[in-house]
Amino acid sequence: MMSFKVRFWAIKVVKNRRRPYGVRWVVENEEKSEWFITRALADSFRSDLMQAARRGEAFDTETGLPESKLKALTSGTWYEHARKFVAMRWKGSPGKTRSTIADCLAVATAALVKDQKGAPDPSILHRALAAWAFNVTRMKTRTPPDEIASALAWVEQKSVPLAMVGDSDRLRAATKALTCCLDGREAKPSTIRRRYSVLRSCLDYAVEREIFDRNPLEGLRWKRPEHTTVVDPRSVPNPAQVRMLLDAVPVAAPRVGEHLGTFFACLYFAGMRPSEVVNLRRADCELPAKGWGRLLLVGSSPAPGRAWTDSGELHEERTLKHRADGVTRPVPIPPELVVLLLRHIARFGVAEDGRLFRSGRGNRLAPASYEAVWKRARAKVLPAQQLDGPLASRPYDLRHACLSLWLSSGIDPAEVAERAGHSVEMLLRTYAHCIEGREAEVNRRIEAALGSPDAPSAEHAEQAIPTPRPPSVRVPRSFRDYRQTMGHRGARSHPARTSEDEGSADERPDAEITRTNPPDVFGRLHSRG
Repeated sequence: MMSFKVRFWAIKVVKNRRRPYGVRWVVENEEKSEWFITRALADSFRSDLMQAARRGEAFDTETGLPESKLKALTSGTWYEHARKFVAMRWKGSPGKTRSTIADCLAVATAALVKDQKGAPDPSILHRALAAWAFNVTRMKTRTPPDEIASALAWVEQKSVPLAMVGDSDRLRAATKALTCCLDGREAKPSTIRRRYSVLRSCLDYAVEREIFDRNPLEGLRWKRPEHTTVVDPRSVPNPAQVRMLLDAVPVAAPRVGEHLGTFFACLYFAGMRPSEVVNLRRADCELPAKGWGRLLLVGSSPAPGRAWTDSGELHEERTLKHRADGVTRPVPIPPELVVLLLRHIARFGVAEDGRLFRSGRGNRLAPASYEAVWKRARAKVLPAQQLDGPLASRPYDLRHACLSLWLSSGIDPAEVAERAGHSVEMLLRTYAHCIEGREAEVNRRIEAALGSPDAPSAEHAEQAIPTPRPPSVRVPRSFRDYRQTMGHRGARSHPARTSEDEGSADERPDAEITRTNPPDVFGRLHSRG
């Protein structure tokens, strides 16, 4: 039961006790006490209780603690809360999402500790948290090694109480840790934003559990780094470069190159994601003998890793990205890709479940295998100065090249977005900088509108710029009146003219006019006050 009837007594000192300083208070006529080694600790605890009473917090009649301290006592530690959050999100989440949450919470949890005394090596601690503590399946089915168990025991002991995470200093330490890699380098903006999003979701769960009234991050003034999803134009190869790379794949890897050559061709000619090509089956393909064909994509096979899938396999069956379950995506394919797919099926056949692409043992293609072949193909074709650059550095850049080519060809963005599995907004935001040919056209239009400097264009011929007139000089009225007054008094005089000097003022530009100094009128007026 909670009560607002609280009274506080002075600190009591009892000598010859291990904890001689006692804080005593009464809640609903029931005396409570807490003893400390030093008087400073006792004064601090008593001050906290009195401040809670002034804030209007109710006190628990059983423990005698105010609401704020009761939450800190019953909510557990940040480490325990983070594990509950992972367990809540585990079921139904894709493997990639699970691994991302584990990695982000491992970084935050390593920073939300009381002190670093006896801390394990940072790499061991991160592995213990990311690969064990925040992996629900592994913690249930396997026993961690000794060094991992020791690191987890240290975190469990040193983790701060969850109610104290709302403190601005601790939150700032956690957000600062999100910006760094294990080796001390600054993390990429996309990584920082992803980690921040996971931390925010975890604290939202604390609000849901009624530990906090609102998310503590809302009151923290911390600027996240700017992150852009725009594709780097330097990484997008042109059609000639793509064909050179595709031709180099069988040469770079004779054993599997021809098999993977068609795999890479699907990324470029159909704009597919690698996980969608891995899941492509013969039943999804319409391959006529002549003309355009069609692929009906029904799902994807990402590879989050065996530790993050429910089946324990490297891959998992998922729906299409940004699509509900059961929704398909038709993609027309050009005759060149139709021929390559027919040739591939005729030579290599299909797997037992109808998949077109598989490893030597019949399994789904692992990202590490086709990325290694692509790296060798780049080394065969690209010169040294481009090999170290971003040009086609990943197989995924073939998809970027495909969508950029479609947009540059003038295809309706809505149609491109439908084939690519994007929204129109996302498509234009991501690939607008990769559209080629626009700069020359825009420059031509601007040049036509400006016209040449000697002969203005007909559009602007009537808008000739008039010659500016010199501004007229106006004499102040007071000065004009003063000059007229002085003229009437004879203060202005002219030299005598000869017959040769006759003429208007315009005919005598160098004529001199002499003026006598005006009388000291202003001086006399000033002297008289």
